[in-house]
Amino acid sequence: MNNTESPVFSLPPNTNPARIIIIDDHPAILVGLSSMLSTHSDIQVIATLASVKQIDTIAPEEAVDVFLLDLRMPDIGGLESIAIIRRRFLTARILMISSYETDEEIFRALASGASGYITKNAPQDEIVHAIRRVYSGKRYLNPVLAKKLAQRCERDALTSREIEILHWVAKGLTNKGIGEKFAISEYTVRNHVNSIISKMQVQDRTEASVLALKRGIIQLDNI
Repeated sequence: MNNTESPVFSLPPNTNPARIIIIDDHPAILVGLSSMLSTHSDIQVIATLASVKQIDTIAPEEAVDVFLLDLRMPDIGGLESIAIIRRRFLTARILMISSYETDEEIFRALASGASGYITKNAPQDEIVHAIRRVYSGKRYLNPVLAKKLAQRCERDALTSREIEILHWVAKGLTNKGIGEKFAISEYTVRNHVNSIISKMQVQDRTEASVLALKRGIIQLDNI
């Protein structure tokens, strides 16, 4: 995070501070974000948590305006975390913050209910702007991420079964081996693989695997 702190967006006067909870499994990120945000009078960090599991320590009646949520955490992933937060804090908004800016992960986060997506290396003024915008009921994506999302939406989406098969393709399984995993025929697997290659506009299964990792469709820690 850069040290630039000049705001690019202001709340109306006399507006209550945005009450923020930060969730990230890296202590340095929690401390850094909390310290930086504490310098802004219209933002109040009420808790920092290492896992979404710890929201049980926050009373359900506690007024939380925005969760600043890490996308990838070792125990519960960001998308599942979104669902947990939305069930417990019905009116809170969620701003994803991540070291990654893959188009598929941006798409899935927003489709799951997040109001915005920002990278951890963003300047401080952009992070503050994103929080204020989400707090005010709007969405936030900077132009670079918005372009990635637009490109993702223009492509044919892979089905959930195709994504599952792509995981095993990336692990090096043959069509026969994948068919045994899902109790389907080798012919059916080949049709799925051909569909994946066509939708991703690549030449072969190896290129599909590499591109899927790059776009965040599949992740190394899941392979």
